[in-house]
Amino acid sequence: MTYILLADGFEEIEAIAPIDLLRRASIDVTLVGVTGKSVTGANGITVQTDCTMSEVVFEQLEMLILPGGGRGVDNLRAAVGVRELVEQTVKANKLLAAICAAPTLLAEWGLLEGKRAVCYPACEASLEQSGARLWRDEKVTHDGNIITGTAAGSAIPFALKLITFLRGWDATERVRRAIDYHDAKSLT
Repeated sequence: MTYILLADGFEEIEAIAPIDLLRRASIDVTLVGVTGKSVTGANGITVQTDCTMSEVVFEQLEMLILPGGGRGVDNLRAAVGVRELVEQTVKANKLLAAICAAPTLLAEWGLLEGKRAVCYPACEASLEQSGARLWRDEKVTHDGNIITGTAAGSAIPFALKLITFLRGWDATERVRRAIDYHDAKSLT
């Protein structure tokens, strides 16, 4: 099961693009509302979630995804159980993905020290201060089981990279061709 954590103020494209593309790859995605079952994004789009934090079943977790959005990230930080779930995911060596401002949470919680990572350009100082190795020339990168993306503009390559980690290159290629996405360089 892939869980995506949604908090009020989340950046919609950074959540919806991965949800859509992962589902096209036949990956089970569950939307988790950390600020309620109805969550409103940064641009006013309201999403009904599948469950709340108390309903997450860690044993079923294959990947955990954190979308960005300034207020959304602040709400993820403040939500009960989010930090514990993120740390538990890393400790269990399960897949963890964060995009835009969300990697700053991983940095803040000491999970990116010495790791290759990217984030929204205005947030890079926080990653550097945490000891992360910034990879500024990439839109999406990974280090071990942690995958990071830069911003809304990299939501599609971010989602395709997640498919590669979860189901392999053939599944990624099927989805890439189906949506007519041509920037294969960003997928390596």
